[in-house]
Amino acid sequence: MKKILFAWVGMHDIRAARDDRVDDLGPIARVVSEVAYDRLVLLNNYGKEEKVPDYIKWLRTKCSAVIELIEVKLPSPIDFAAIYVAAKKQVEKVFREEKGRVAPVFHLSPGTPAMQAVWIMLGKGPFVEAELIQSSREQGVQSVEMPFDIYAEYIPDIQAGADRRLMVLANGDSLYDKSFDLPTSTPGHGIIHQCAAMKILVAQADLVAGRNVPVLLEGETGTGKELFAQHIHAESRRSNKPFLPVNCGAIPKDLFEAEFFGYARGAFSGAVKDHSGYFEQADGGTLFLDELGEMPLDAQVKILRVLTDGVVRRIGDPRERQVDVRIIAATNRDLLAEVAAGRFRADLFYRLAVAMLKLPPLREREGDIHLLLEHILGQVNRELGKESGYKQKKFSINAKNLMKRHLWPGNAREMHNTILRICVWCQNEVIQEEDVRRALLPGIAEDKDDILSRPLGEGFNIQELQAFLTSHYIRRALDEAGGNKSRAAALLGLKNYQTLNNWMEKYGVEM
Repeated sequence: MKKILFAWVGMHDIRAARDDRVDDLGPIARVVSEVAYDRLVLLNNYGKEEKVPDYIKWLRTKCSAVIELIEVKLPSPIDFAAIYVAAKKQVEKVFREEKGRVAPVFHLSPGTPAMQAVWIMLGKGPFVEAELIQSSREQGVQSVEMPFDIYAEYIPDIQAGADRRLMVLANGDSLYDKSFDLPTSTPGHGIIHQCAAMKILVAQADLVAGRNVPVLLEGETGTGKELFAQHIHAESRRSNKPFLPVNCGAIPKDLFEAEFFGYARGAFSGAVKDHSGYFEQADGGTLFLDELGEMPLDAQVKILRVLTDGVVRRIGDPRERQVDVRIIAATNRDLLAEVAAGRFRADLFYRLAVAMLKLPPLREREGDIHLLLEHILGQVNRELGKESGYKQKKFSINAKNLMKRHLWPGNAREMHNTILRICVWCQNEVIQEEDVRRALLPGIAEDKDDILSRPLGEGFNIQELQAFLTSHYIRRALDEAGGNKSRAAALLGLKNYQTLNNWMEKYGVEM
């Protein structure tokens, strides 16, 4: 893997060579005097009058790297489009020449502000593996941390805005009808988001909060179903009454009736005093039934009766008690499929599914991953910051990019636990890529449909996916061949073990 520096030649660099001062080398020479590079690709838009080749001769006395000077004609040094095209073309050319084995570094300091901005766009877009650096006489060489991802944060919003405007025009409405735009967030709910799908869900949650109807939340584990339930309760007229979460899957079958409906003193052995059940405890407020799909069939009948009649009867007590409870239920199962299979009652399903909200997994929330990473890291920093000796953490660029490329099958819960694990083991203030790799748990084996249906967009990298699959099968072949490279090559359909050696070197596979 070759470390290659890309930069525009700036006037400060040229003047530094003319003056030849030890204390002011200019941005490029300062970097190469401190960091070793295999190759420098320097873009020059000055023409012959500034004698840039003389600068290159001077620069060769400061480093041993191969230096390539690229002459670029720009209409203007602040023409963003021309700068973008020229810079991207040269980076792509180097990637082709080096067959992708490049560790690119983009130097932001030399050149105009437009040139600096373009390097940032390239480093946060098509070349996410690039390191961004800057240099100064006072601070030396510094890695640049960007608290945002241009492609992930802004492009989806721009596209969504265009889509909304097209919809408005298609309906014959005015583009200036501000009520059409969905809010970026709703104050106080704690649902971190900016993607269009989540904006719609939050808006729907706000609508249903004001209606006294049951709500069914569907979504994978860790997608924030309880957070949505709390938000709906907080925005409802019941907000000053109890919000009672109950995990249906954690209640033993023989205790279900006692827990939900309560019992009278002496109703059974151990019932030494009257006990109110969940329905009574949540009276006037909201009962959140989490993991609804785990509820036994016989218990479903009794829950349905309460929803229908609005009364409960404690075990051992003939009296009926009136209750006013709003039900919000959540499940990570497909309840319609459960109904078809006879594992869930159709009448209870239709009773609860008045307002259904399906929460997307993180891998489908384009543009939200970086927000959640920073939010959860902030939470973990606050949690662990109460303990002596803990250093507040932040992500390096490469570490954050690796986190963003992870599929997060456990969604936000997995993300929180992973970041917590990183912060416990990482002793430095900056989280590096290797810290993330150690903390990520091996995922449940993916089938071919998962591999073939990964969402395009944020974090998708076809070269990285190809490398993952290739290295996986190389290791598998070596294991099955007992380390015999000739046999492993045959298993992989390669011509000989020399070809296998080349592939192992290319994809970093070691025996």
